[in-house]
Amino acid sequence: MVLAGKVFLVREDSDMDVLAEKLKAFKVETETTVEDQDFKLISEITDLTAGKGTLEGTFSFDSVFVVKHRDKALPVPRTFEAPFSFNMFKDRLFLIVYDKKNRANNVANEMSKAVFLSLGQIVEARIDPETMRKFHEKNFEETKIVFFDDMDIPSISKLSLYGDSLGNTTLYSDYLTHGKLWYLVLKSAKTGYVLGVTRNCVVTGFSRMEMSEFGSFIRGEILPLIA
Repeated sequence: MVLAGKVFLVREDSDMDVLAEKLKAFKVETETTVEDQDFKLISEITDLTAGKGTLEGTFSFDSVFVVKHRDKALPVPRTFEAPFSFNMFKDRLFLIVYDKKNRANNVANEMSKAVFLSLGQIVEARIDPETMRKFHEKNFEETKIVFFDDMDIPSISKLSLYGDSLGNTTLYSDYLTHGKLWYLVLKSAKTGYVLGVTRNCVVTGFSRMEMSEFGSFIRGEILPLIA
């Protein structure tokens, strides 16, 4: 199963104990009507555990989607669960949400409102283009896919390269003069897992691995890259 996660940066200083207390208290209930049926939707944080420099838990939230069956529209409630962890790294606090990009963004925004009472205190983490390039070039032989963005060629927004030894091609050198590295798919030299990384810290695990191993890769190899 493909694993997904995204890293965010916490802009405000926050003591882990205070953070834990605020998250324990977080629970939001809303009511909505879908296809003439009333639903109570709950968002809350469960399974909160603290460790050395970490705070882990699960963000659960309800949603209602509509299923078409013959000539009827049937609303169905569903609970989504997104594991997360707050991590201290070099005096900065990061939030990792283990879910697809859009849901991870929503969770980060809800966390920002729950802890800091406003949006914008938990923001996207970013990897500088030059750091991304150096990271790739340390893994020349293990990089399988490269995407470039911010292209200066008219009417072209992205370019990509697929294959082995991409860094040794003239196309790679040429594309670098026109754009910046945006997305890499590579095999980790430390773990042997195949993973994808974007400059805005969306991480995808393509190899079979446990969530704990996926988290270890993000903490060990992605957090040090963040600007």
